[in-house]
Amino acid sequence: MATVSVIIPVYNEGEGIENLVYELNTYFRDETRFTTEIIFVNDGSTDDTLSKLKHAEHIYYTYKVISFSRNFGSHAALRAGILNAKGDYITFMYADLQDPLSLVSRLFDEIISKEIDIAWAFRKTTTAGTSERLFSAAYATLMRKYAVSNFPKKGFDIVMFSRKVKRCLDKNIEANSSVFIQILSLGFKQTGITYDKRIRLVGKSKWTLAKKVKLLIDSFVAFSFAPIRLVSFVGISFFVLGVLWSGYIIFRKIVFDDLASGWPALLSILMVGFGVTNISLGIIAEYLWRTLDASRKRPVFVIDEFIEGALTPVDSNNRVLLDAKL
Repeated sequence: MATVSVIIPVYNEGEGIENLVYELNTYFRDETRFTTEIIFVNDGSTDDTLSKLKHAEHIYYTYKVISFSRNFGSHAALRAGILNAKGDYITFMYADLQDPLSLVSRLFDEIISKEIDIAWAFRKTTTAGTSERLFSAAYATLMRKYAVSNFPKKGFDIVMFSRKVKRCLDKNIEANSSVFIQILSLGFKQTGITYDKRIRLVGKSKWTLAKKVKLLIDSFVAFSFAPIRLVSFVGISFFVLGVLWSGYIIFRKIVFDDLASGWPALLSILMVGFGVTNISLGIIAEYLWRTLDASRKRPVFVIDEFIEGALTPVDSNNRVLLDAKL
């Protein structure tokens, strides 16, 4: 029987852990097509998330708890989970359960029936606010045009993939990058299903504006040459305009001699010139910094604690055997 590893990154989700574990036990108790491994990755939580994960009753699945030494970000958490996953297929879930657990079974069926390596769950509807939807739409449009042409219009949070894909990801654990776009760009056979995203019942989202902006920058710098090409285009454009403007000034001076010199025009030129220069240097600096960061080979994440638990024995009626809990 195949095994599916479900990676769940958690960060300050203490108030929702009890419900999360209850839902996991309830769903995977009745799942008979595959065995389940749940990998909780505690991304440096400062509340009682880790303690609650340790003392929760994980019954109908094997589990691992990976705890980071500090907060490294959700993508680092997903990469740590992938590295330590033992399943034949690997997928992601999130502690808020806005993405239904039934997606695990649906994605598994999709991969098995079509004999492919990657299956995506695309959002059909979402409960996000207007600003978040606008950001997602703009992000998807930019990524499709300048980085990954097959990036979905409505975005995604969930994917399932085979061990073949896992081996590629384990060989290239990238810092400051998007694991989703990395999977998209691998080129293996892919398919997708759609689903309706649910409202969050417990806690609040950790997906802040700062994290959205960082993801946008990471995605472009890691997967697109568009920023560098933009710098070149702007530089060439201003060079051509400068040459034409200089020719025009010389022509008016020689023929009409009617141009009055003044500091406002000079100041405008300097402001535009220095503005473009600084923007260009900033973009180039992003690439240089990430090259330096990669060359230092600092760890993408640091594991502080690793806990592994076996499947709890149950009888034929899915009742927990008492001796196993003593």
